Amino acid sequence: MNFTEWNPVYEAILPDFGFERVADEAVRDRLAEFAEPFSLDRLDVAGGPVVVAGAGPSIEADLDGFDGSARVFAASTAADRCLDRGIEVDCMVTDLDKNPETAKRLSHEGTPVVVHAHGDNRELVERWAPDLETWNVLATTQAAPVGAVENFGGFTDGDRAAFLADHCGASDLKFAGWDLDDPSVDPMKRRKLGWAERLLYWLEQRRGERFAVLDGRREGIDSSALPVD
Repeated sequence: MNFTEWNPVYEAILPDFGFERVADEAVRDRLAEFAEPFSLDRLDVAGGPVVVAGAGPSIEADLDGFDGSARVFAASTAADRCLDRGIEVDCMVTDLDKNPETAKRLSHEGTPVVVHAHGDNRELVERWAPDLETWNVLATTQAAPVGAVENFGGFTDGDRAAFLADHCGASDLKFAGWDLDDPSVDPMKRRKLGWAERLLYWLEQRRGERFAVLDGRREGIDSSALPVD
C-alpha cells in the first residue's frame, strides 16, 4: 500500500465522519517530533501467517487452541487479552486511547508498538509519546506520511494491524476477536466497524485471499468508495 492508493479511500472516510485532513496532519506532525525511523525488518513476517487480534468479546474463544505457529499483531486492548492468556504479541497497534500504559510497558520491554496519530488524539500523543521507548515505536498516520511517520493503510486499530501485516509479507491473515456486529459498542464505534469491514474487503481483494471474518457478509458490504472490481 502506498499513499497514492490509500488517498482516495481516505478522502471518502473524512467527510463520512466529519473529520478534517488538516487536523490529522497537525497531530501527525506532532507525533513526528517524537518519532525515529523504525526498521520494518523487525516485523518481517514473510511467508508466515499472522493473527490479527481485535478486542471484541469473541477473542478468548477465537484464541482457544492457539499453537504459537502464527505471529500476532494485536490491536489496542487485544494486546492485554493475548498476554493474559500467555500469548506473546509481535506488535501492538494503538492510538493510545484505551491502554496507553500497556503501550508504554511493551515498548520498554522491546515489543514494537505502532502508535497512530489522528485529529483527535493530540493530547494522548503529547502525554504518552515521550514516555515510550522510541526505538520500539513505529509511528503512523492516516494522512500523507512525513519523516518517520508512515502510512500502510487502514483506519481503525484493527484494520491498520491487518494492512501492516500485509505490508510486512504475511502469507495469510487470520482474525481473532473481530465482532463486527458487536451490540455493545456505541454508534460511532459501530460506524468505524463498518469501515473496518469495508477495508478488510478491499484488503482481501488486493491479496486475492478470502478472510473468514467476512464470510456471509460480502454481499452486504458497501464497496462504492473502494477501488475494487
